[in-house]
Parts: sequence; structure tokens; C-alpha cells
Amino acid sequence: MDQNQVDKLFKSLSPEQQKKVERILADRKETEKLLNTPQAQALLKKLMGDK
Repeated sequence: MDQNQVDKLFKSLSPEQQKKVERILADRKETEKLLNTPQAQALLKKLMGDK
């Protein structure tokens, strides 16, 4: 996924969802907590091509 795709995805979110994503990404602990969920791990594996 390139930066253009990420920007397009982010812009498709509602303003409330955008604020939530920004808040999570601004807080390292919240980002780590999110990335350690089974759902995020599965998504990352799929995006990286590891099935």
C-alpha cells in the first residue's frame, strides 16, 4: 500500500474516525496496543503477503 492509497483511505473516513485514528497514532502506547490485537496482526500479515 503506497502513501497515495493510505491518504485516500484516510480521507474516506468520517471526521470523527479521522480524529480517532490521529489520536491513536499520536499515542505510542495506544498504537502498540492496537497493533498487538489479533485482528491487526492478521491484517498486517495479509497486507504483507504472508497468508
